[in-house]
Amino acid sequence: MDELSCEPQSRPIPRWQPLSAIDRRVVGVLVEKAKTTPNAYPMSVSAISTAANQKSNRFPVMQLEPEDVEQSLERLRGLGAVGMIEGYGRVVKYRHYMYDWLGVDKVELAVMAELLLRGAQTEGELRGRAARMEPIGDLAALRPILASLKTKGLVLPLTPEGRGHVVTHALYASRELEGLRAEFAQRGSAVLAPGDEDHPPQGPPRMLPAAPPGASTGVAMAAPGGSAVAEGVDGLRSQLDQLRLEVAQLRSDLDDLAAGLERTTGELERLKSELGT
Repeated sequence: MDELSCEPQSRPIPRWQPLSAIDRRVVGVLVEKAKTTPNAYPMSVSAISTAANQKSNRFPVMQLEPEDVEQSLERLRGLGAVGMIEGYGRVVKYRHYMYDWLGVDKVELAVMAELLLRGAQTEGELRGRAARMEPIGDLAALRPILASLKTKGLVLPLTPEGRGHVVTHALYASRELEGLRAEFAQRGSAVLAPGDEDHPPQGPPRMLPAAPPGASTGVAMAAPGGSAVAEGVDGLRSQLDQLRLEVAQLRSDLDDLAAGLERTTGELERLKSELGT
């Protein structure tokens, strides 16, 4: 089945609700990696931590500890958004249930994942990033998807429609959402030059949403968007982060192999003892 979360023919009523900044990052990572690196999915806590802390395609940049991720996964499991998968040796792995939880299709979920990973974006930014996971040819193809998500209450506009239109997801806590709306209201409608619809309106960095109590999250602020040089650096960082994720997955697989070898050795010793050799 696709991503271990194939779209059901008859979808139950969505169960989504506001999530903390850490929970949004964790579940966004699960969706992203299920689509972009299915061989490394489901994911261990270590792999989720590595992906959550990537410096590319993340805003704000976070420094989550494995304990933060474990606590987040427990919260998300309690909400029915994430599940634990057994049968991977000593390493516990996790999958998402976001198709049902949000009530969306494959392309809508790709758009939601990008919004959960980066927050408010222009339509142009969002199309380019979500197209990594599902094909979205151009802005004309994206807009019906956004219209559907707006109808479902999952996507909210932050600026008037038109060139440079900025949208975000609706999974913020009410106080966070009020602050975000106030920020964009202060900015006003940015007027972009022709051909600039793929770049965000310029302005001060957005405020970081508050993390839940007890979370040991370090955050480095960085404004979205950037020049062609910045995009190139972003691409290199993305490759490095992907390599780190693959290393974390290899470590997980080695742990599984070690556990299997240990069981096999123990079984051989038992057989030897029974045979008296």
